[in-house]
Amino acid sequence: MRVVVPFSAARPKTRLGPVLDDSERRAFAFAMLSDVLSALRGAGHEPTVLATEPVDCDTAVRVDDRPLTRAVNDVLPDDEDDAVAIVMADLALATPDALDRLFAADGDLVLAPGRGGGTNALVVRDPEFAVDYHGASIRDHRAIAAEAGLEVVEVDSMRLATDVDEPADLVEVLLHGRGESRTWLREAGFEVATTDGRVTVERSE
Repeated sequence: MRVVVPFSAARPKTRLGPVLDDSERRAFAFAMLSDVLSALRGAGHEPTVLATEPVDCDTAVRVDDRPLTRAVNDVLPDDEDDAVAIVMADLALATPDALDRLFAADGDLVLAPGRGGGTNALVVRDPEFAVDYHGASIRDHRAIAAEAGLEVVEVDSMRLATDVDEPADLVEVLLHGRGESRTWLREAGFEVATTDGRVTVERSE
């Protein structure tokens, strides 16, 4: 199975702008990428990073600056003897065990839904499937698979469902992260705080 990790290298994680400046967002994005690559290697795979521009990392890099949907569709299987896994680069909580569950699941298409309607990881084993990451992609991917008559299996995993896009998502990394992403946040002064019974993050000056 080929494993591909899409990574937006130019201006990553713009929605974290309220709490991180440009250079910090880039550094944090690379920390999350490192955690995802480490988890994939722990699951026995050597991934390829599909980056929007050249990046320096310790694995193969394929550069494609086209929009995500077009770039990913270009690496999906060409025949039924091929299988490709797509794992997003911001899954800071991913572990080898969680990824093993994804890769071991049967089906022409295996989906790991993300919170808010996204598709955080998938395994494609049929050349009739194509991704569409616009809008509520998990709904679109189910529909595309149904139209093609494909067997779909979904993996329910908190660790794969948690992608980091918004400042509120940093709570999950601080609470449940095990790798560089959590270390980076702590060294940057972030910590878990509780306000009016709600768990948030705060940053020391």
